[in-house]
This record gives sequence, C-alpha cells and structure tokens, in this order.
Amino acid sequence: MTLSIRSARAEDIPLIAQFIRDLAEYERLAHEVRFDEAVLQAKLFGPRPYAEVLIGEIDSEPQGFALFFHNFSTFEGKPGIYLEDLFVRPEARGSGLGKALLKRLAALAVERDCARLEWSVLDWNEPSIQFYLGLGAKAMDEWTIYRVDGGALGELAKGG
Repeated sequence: MTLSIRSARAEDIPLIAQFIRDLAEYERLAHEVRFDEAVLQAKLFGPRPYAEVLIGEIDSEPQGFALFFHNFSTFEGKPGIYLEDLFVRPEARGSGLGKALLKRLAALAVERDCARLEWSVLDWNEPSIQFYLGLGAKAMDEWTIYRVDGGALGELAKGG
C-alpha cells in the first residue's frame, strides 16, 4: 500500500465536491451543502484562491482530502493554517492517510513559518477527537465559535 499526498488541481473539482458531500453526510449536515461547483472552482483555482486542497491517495486512488486556508494570529504576529475540512473515505480509515494529510499540513505550516495549525471538530465525533488527541492536538475548550451568515450577514453588512 502506497500513501501519497498531492496538491489538488482545477480538474479535481468534481472529486473535491464529492468529498465535501461525503463529509457533510458523515457529519449529518448534508442539508447544509449549497455550493455550486463552478463557483467552488473559481474560489479555489481562480485569480485569488481563497483556500487550498490536498488530495490523499492510496495506491494512486483518491481516498481523502484536506481543505485549508491561512489565518493570522495577532498574538504570535504570524500566520497560521486553519483546516476547514479533513475527510477520509470509510473504507480507507485506519490506513494512515488521515495522519499523512495532517503531517503534510504540519510540514506546510512549518515551511510557511506559521505559528499554528488549527481545526474544529464536532463534539459528538469521538473517533476523530481520539485520533486528534493521539496526534498531540489539544481542545481549546475555553473558546466558543460564533458565526454570522445568511440574512444576518446581509443585515450586519448594511449596518443593522
């Protein structure tokens, strides 16, 4: 079995889209998937890419992905990498591919002089939580994520 990690290319959009849908299904959030593949392609591979994607392969077959982007720590005065999505197909779990994707992200963070690599995990996802703890990750329990989206985002943008 050969594991490999590569940067995604524009022609990978259908694959990336399927990984996103599969992840949403696993997270019980399929009802929230609304992206358009053409827009996704423009946002990932257009003139101003907003995120990057790594494709994890086993024996040259895509079995997982990691979608990430840079954030910035004012306290550290350095960028960080935020892992938005990590997914490995169920049949490939336990192969080491998830760890290989995270190792590549950690290497990118070090290469890019980032202060940290961060991500969120659903509180019910115990297999993933145990996996991350086993890699040396720690929960940031004192922080709560807030979000403004949809109509509330539009209202806030208008000054409401």
